[in-house]
Amino acid sequence: MIELFSRNYIGGNFEEPEINDRFYSVNPASGTIIGSAVPGSLSSAERAVASARNAFENSEWQNSPRLRANSLLVFADNLEKIRDDLAPLLVQENGKILEQCRHEINAGVSEARYYAGLARNIFGRTTETSPNILSLLTKEPVGVVSVIVPWNAPVTLLVRSVAPALCAGCTVVIKPAIQTPLVNSRLMECFHAIKEMPAGVVNSINENGIEIGELLSSHEELDMVSFTGSVNTGKMVMANCAKTLKKVSLELGGKTPAIVFDDADLDRALGEISRAVITISGQMCTAVNRILIHDKVFDQFAERLQSSLSSVVIGNGLDSTVEMGPVIDKTNQLRLLDLVKVAKAETDVLLEGTVPEHLPEEGSFISPTLFVSYNTDHKLVQEELFGPMASLEIFQTEEEALTKANATIYGLAASVYTKDLNRAMRFGRKLQFGTVWLNCHNRLFAEAETGGYKQSGFGRLHGIEALSDFMETKHIYLETN
Repeated sequence: MIELFSRNYIGGNFEEPEINDRFYSVNPASGTIIGSAVPGSLSSAERAVASARNAFENSEWQNSPRLRANSLLVFADNLEKIRDDLAPLLVQENGKILEQCRHEINAGVSEARYYAGLARNIFGRTTETSPNILSLLTKEPVGVVSVIVPWNAPVTLLVRSVAPALCAGCTVVIKPAIQTPLVNSRLMECFHAIKEMPAGVVNSINENGIEIGELLSSHEELDMVSFTGSVNTGKMVMANCAKTLKKVSLELGGKTPAIVFDDADLDRALGEISRAVITISGQMCTAVNRILIHDKVFDQFAERLQSSLSSVVIGNGLDSTVEMGPVIDKTNQLRLLDLVKVAKAETDVLLEGTVPEHLPEEGSFISPTLFVSYNTDHKLVQEELFGPMASLEIFQTEEEALTKANATIYGLAASVYTKDLNRAMRFGRKLQFGTVWLNCHNRLFAEAETGGYKQSGFGRLHGIEALSDFMETKHIYLETN
């Protein structure tokens, strides 16, 4: 009997299904059903938008920063209280290991508390341009925001958009990923338990094909869309937003390089890069999937990296000894196996990704793949693979490394490994990526903005600048005489 169940959350209520219909959440480690969800409909999405609009226009929410701060603090407390129950559920819905799930939930708690602090510190400014001429510049919430969330980090990637939106005074309509409705439902329970929050400030509609996504990126009553996902889908979202010229914040794909110079601390670089290749089984926009290595240390580092990735313990993320779980589903497992075939045919494969024989056949497991590419234009180097696959590329000079690293349509994140601080700073400034880590990788936290260059998107999330996307600046002019 299926007990876990996700309903749509509209106007402060969990709605009963309009029709007797369900879709199912499947554990990628076993292929078993762990729960079900009520699909959204166009009518339920319309009600959610209307509810958010009513809360924005007719409640005290947008004009009460203390209420917003208190609500975010209560949400953070509620999320922290269910962490030990939510983390195993997250493992079962998207497959990543328990340690990563706990880290994600802690990051969501931190994010909510950070924006609770900012909610009471949103200031405008005044200026007197001439005698008796006064200009008042105020900051106001943009309005009703659609937040479209992916499956790979359904807690953090929801909170990092919703928290600054609520902090600014906006109301939201959330569309969770079809793969993680049960985790999303627990987050809605955390919002529902906030007694002071007006009904309709937060709403959520489960995915049902593409109709809901299209409505929540084109509806004329929505003022902004915050989307995290693939480049192709981001372009469709942006096209829909263009119909009403609504604001849009996009964090899209990545093709993340790690650049290892000959003077790098190879032990540290090995540990950081190995973890960054297999984090969430490589299904992360900032996962390392290109490794550029100076020719003086190439053979040594390649051999050590091959050894490290070949010994990764793969299995069910609830097992504390496991280092990498499955990919999200069978479709993606087969897609990655096809890419391994391409790598074997067209590159030098050092480590071949296979389906581990000791794990359940019904699971979506695949081991890491490592290959050497001598052609920067190769599709495996250029395209986002979204799995535990990484290319090794050789360089001889700093200029060559920079040219190769920047030779992609993506620009989300990169990391640089060298003991020369001047080189690290010089090189980091020239990399065309929104985040550059020096001698480490994947350090993400609420206080520091993230976002992309080029086709990795625009706008920033995390940090103070995230508020800018969710706010408008108004000029009020007064001649005092």
